[in-house]
Amino acid sequence: MNKLMLLFLSLYFFSAATAQIRQWTLEECINYAMDHNITIKQIELQKESAAIDLNTSQMSRLPDLNANMGQTWNFGRTPTESGLYENTTQSSTNFSISSSIPLFTGFRIPNEIEKNKWEWKAAVENLEKAKEDLALNIASLFLQVLFNKEIVKVNEEQLHLSQAQVERTEALVELGKVPQSQLYDIESQVAKDEVSLVGAKGDLLLALLDLAQSLEWDDYTSFDVYTPETKNIVEEYMSNVQSPQVIFNRAVQVKPAIKGKEYKVASAEKMLKIAQSGYLPSLDMNLGYGNAYYYNYSLKGADPLTNLPLKNASFSDQIKNNSGEYISFTLAIPIFNRFSVRNQVRSAKMNIYNQQLDLDNTKKALFKEIQTAYLNATTAQEKYHSSAKAVKASSESFKYAQERYETGKSSVFEFNEARTKWIQSLSEQIQAKYDYIFRTKILDFYNGIPIKL
Repeated sequence: MNKLMLLFLSLYFFSAATAQIRQWTLEECINYAMDHNITIKQIELQKESAAIDLNTSQMSRLPDLNANMGQTWNFGRTPTESGLYENTTQSSTNFSISSSIPLFTGFRIPNEIEKNKWEWKAAVENLEKAKEDLALNIASLFLQVLFNKEIVKVNEEQLHLSQAQVERTEALVELGKVPQSQLYDIESQVAKDEVSLVGAKGDLLLALLDLAQSLEWDDYTSFDVYTPETKNIVEEYMSNVQSPQVIFNRAVQVKPAIKGKEYKVASAEKMLKIAQSGYLPSLDMNLGYGNAYYYNYSLKGADPLTNLPLKNASFSDQIKNNSGEYISFTLAIPIFNRFSVRNQVRSAKMNIYNQQLDLDNTKKALFKEIQTAYLNATTAQEKYHSSAKAVKASSESFKYAQERYETGKSSVFEFNEARTKWIQSLSEQIQAKYDYIFRTKILDFYNGIPIKL
């Protein structure tokens, strides 16, 4: 199984080496994800939908215009062109154009416009929140790749050290300073280090795959990241570790999660105004134009005055003579509506209270998150300091053990134990470093500072 894994990783890194690999910075990863992430695209559609709703409410102030046309055939008692009912058979063609203009709606339309405006602003903030969450997730995956890269380097160094130690042990065996069994032990350690390196490279490959998938990047074999300089990280990121209250005071002003909830409260207040408009009267103006053409199939005989045969008037004459226009005003005064308006108002008030509770809960959750992030950052800072001291101490101990082993004064077990402690302290320092960087980036996130390395 280990040989198959080694073969797979060798083929992967060979193909990656021969391919044209682009090294992505964290900023490039975030920008690419913003353009291609499916969730972001879906939330953008929600924002566009809110913009459409806003435009619909704004256009409701305009008059409407409708045209109608109808064709009717009548038999028996039928209203004629003169308005009288006669026993006849005729057809009529009707044309009309009508328009209505809302003059007063109890302030419903302006409040609907304001309500949809707040809803659109909330949708914009929801989109910004999704982008921030995505950027934070990308940063986490990016730092995981950097961590695994350094672990691979540590394992490579460990393997090279073991291989060099084999050569030294062979020389010591030839000189008779150490027994042959110690050479076997060192060779066994080389095999273990090769397995550890295979595992470290596999972890790096999986970390690159996770990052590439989060970017919607398909060809992960040609994907790599740029490793920035991270030497003086404690001094560089020290200013990011501020008190939770200071960060919270800033966060409530800039975080889209808070602003989006505030806009929801404002929208709910406008919903109350819309519901209250049901108590007020409304006034509409209606305009219209109509015309008709009649054809009587029952005309027979002659006109008694002119003695001319009776016939239908021409289309042009009827269009000239049958036209009619009207202007009307409709005033609707609500008197009793089965308490539906009252209940709508009550529901709107409850919604305002619910949205305010949601805002307060979001602020409290945000403050708790900031407190946790602050404690994690300070703890990571202390762990990094401690790991640096541990690396220094274990490094000195390993050098001393190596000198003793090369002079034949200690066994291979003592040498390997000192080396293992040194390698372990290096790994812990690397983990503490990237954990500290990520924790400070979370504080940047709450401060509204763009995430970058």
